[in-house]
Amino acid sequence: MSKFGMGRNLSDLQNEIGVAPDISILSGTERVVVRQIPLVQIGINPDQPRKTFNTAELEDLAASIREKGVLTPILLRPVKGRAYSYEIVAGERRYRASKMAGLTEIPAFIKNLADENAMEIALIENVQRENLNPIEEAAGYANLMNKCKYTLEDVSRLIGKSESYIRNAIRLNGLPTSVKKMVEQGEISASHARTIAVAENPEELAKEIVAKKMTVADTEQRMKKVSRSTSTRKFNDKTMDAKVVRELTNRVARALGTRVKITERRGGAGAITITFDTRNQLNEIINKIAGKNE
Repeated sequence: MSKFGMGRNLSDLQNEIGVAPDISILSGTERVVVRQIPLVQIGINPDQPRKTFNTAELEDLAASIREKGVLTPILLRPVKGRAYSYEIVAGERRYRASKMAGLTEIPAFIKNLADENAMEIALIENVQRENLNPIEEAAGYANLMNKCKYTLEDVSRLIGKSESYIRNAIRLNGLPTSVKKMVEQGEISASHARTIAVAENPEELAKEIVAKKMTVADTEQRMKKVSRSTSTRKFNDKTMDAKVVRELTNRVARALGTRVKITERRGGAGAITITFDTRNQLNEIINKIAGKNE
């Protein structure tokens, strides 16, 4: 399934779901109606980006549900081979509060969704509602990129934020667990954490930030005096010599028998562009890369 291939007939579905969570990437001719689903038939989405739920807020929501019921249906998708029949795509907070309120069933929209589309919706709903802490947000972006093979550009278009924003957010994934917990608990800010993410020992710096009550500007100055981790992309800030790029380009071109372009960006990442003139040549190139018996 192609990325973002669900953008047609949007208005029809939105008219049906009314005030349901923002699921604007859904589409298709399938009719989506509200059903009352027993809570025992519903399971948690393992790829749900939001991992933490405030108990006090859940109790407040549960109290509201006892009085008024669930006003906004949750979104589920059918699943097979699991201990439950439906998996939550959007609305886990309402599901948890409903259990606390003593409900046995909950109103829900049922929609057939592929894994990647379910992940997209869950992430969009949480990001747009600002329900995620910075660590959960970073993990959500990385999950889409790793499991669905999305690029920074893909995630940027999907979420509606710049590539630089996504890239900076993802930097938090490389932090030690102890530092991530400090961010989640509000001991240091996400800006502090991003600043020290490239340090050789971010854990020590995080403790120093707390002990000295350092501002982000103080932390940036401190980073000028510490060693950077050799495992970070930032450490490799020099691009290859033009002669080296030409040699590598020619080597790949000879091996594949076609025109090739190698582009390197700052940090060591980049792209190889392979050109083909006919489908037969494309098949020959693929055979050379993957092997004829692949």
